[in-house]
Amino acid sequence: MDFKIKLGVAPTRRSIFSKEDALKFKGLTAKKLQKLGIDYVDIEGINEEGLLHSESDVDKIVEKFKEEKVNALFFPHCNFGSEDLVCKVASELKLPILLWGPRDEAPLADGSRLRDSQCGLFATGKILRRFNLPFTYIPNCTLEDETFERGLKNFIAATNVVKEFKKIRILQISTRPADFWTMMCNEGELLEKFGIQIRPLAMSEFANRILKLEKENDSEVRDTIRYLKSNMEICVPDNAVTRLAAMKVAMKRYTAEFGCNAVAIQCWNAMQEVLSVMPCVANALMTDEGIPVVCETDIHGAITAVMAQAAAMGKTVPFFADWTVVHPTNKNGELLQHCGPWPLSLVKKGIKAKFGGPFAFPEHLPGSVHAEIEGGEMSILRFDGDHGKYSVLLGNAKGIDGPFTQGTYVWIEVKNWTKLEDKLVTGPYVHHCVGIHSDIVPVIYEACKYIPELSPDLYDDNGEEIKKWLRG
Repeated sequence: MDFKIKLGVAPTRRSIFSKEDALKFKGLTAKKLQKLGIDYVDIEGINEEGLLHSESDVDKIVEKFKEEKVNALFFPHCNFGSEDLVCKVASELKLPILLWGPRDEAPLADGSRLRDSQCGLFATGKILRRFNLPFTYIPNCTLEDETFERGLKNFIAATNVVKEFKKIRILQISTRPADFWTMMCNEGELLEKFGIQIRPLAMSEFANRILKLEKENDSEVRDTIRYLKSNMEICVPDNAVTRLAAMKVAMKRYTAEFGCNAVAIQCWNAMQEVLSVMPCVANALMTDEGIPVVCETDIHGAITAVMAQAAAMGKTVPFFADWTVVHPTNKNGELLQHCGPWPLSLVKKGIKAKFGGPFAFPEHLPGSVHAEIEGGEMSILRFDGDHGKYSVLLGNAKGIDGPFTQGTYVWIEVKNWTKLEDKLVTGPYVHHCVGIHSDIVPVIYEACKYIPELSPDLYDDNGEEIKKWLRG
């Protein structure tokens, strides 16, 4: 992911209000966007004002934004604005929409008003609904109000989720494990509803490339071996280190060749029969490099990981986990754990992850990672569905102390575990989730507006709190 969003900014005005004041706020808004480091394209050059106010400019603005390949639209209502023109531009481009207008000052001494920006927002919101165009708005506030920056950045992150979601292509390495019926997914429906593509790869083809990389003594494999030996406590023979390094390089090259941005791998048991390893170390390295890898051929889990990574805007990486057991002393505590696919960058400070063998399988084959990761504040989510309906389970958690366990793990506390457990058992969710050390709940909540047939499902029941936060 490039984590870059380009805004198409079309400031708007209406003729019966002050053109001079509209020009003033167009300039002030541009300066604020520049100060915040926002990448944007305006409509300067379309007309002498650089403001959307004439029917004759609609097609030219649409053409410019298409040429510039903007990812979202921002319509500052620099006075009342032209709601019909805003909707005509937006309906042609079908991109996420952001509305905002500057807080109006008191009337002038003669009782007249310069802008009525707030009233214009009411009008535009109604007509966007008529056009069936979802939109986001920043409450009517000043440019210096914290609400403006918060709303803008949340919208940009939500747009990034939408952008990445629309181009999801998952490398599926082998079939799902035969006994894991929970990992069933409807490949055709994912393509029809969301445009999500799955690129299958046979285990034999994958294994052949790994063995070839080993035989060739590939330079990238050697670099990966050096990295592993520098950053992990190695508890397995050298040939296992080489094999996992080759596996990581093979996955990386396949994703590049096929244009994939996530991987779902059958981590057992076909892999053990042909390669005699577990893939966890390779999964961890790939996820740390920005290509999330999930276990047990969990396609929905891979989709979730892409969404989490996009929402965090590159600030941190996701981790793929099992909900496993309740904390022994905390009724709202739960263990998140897996055999070891979690990124090494998340390992708790002061410890070194172990490159070892699995704890859950009798074969004791090498390849798993053993380490506790950092706690702190995090978000937990899961894209899932059945019977043609899809939603994203999401909410907040915080790391807590808990007993030592094997694999990669972290103990967390949620607001109400019993309520969350009920959602996991009664569905449409499963025992897998994705965690990330960032509060992305408002981002995913907003992004769902722009992904048809996908609903947010807040396990904290805090929808109104999220709206209050966004409203400042």
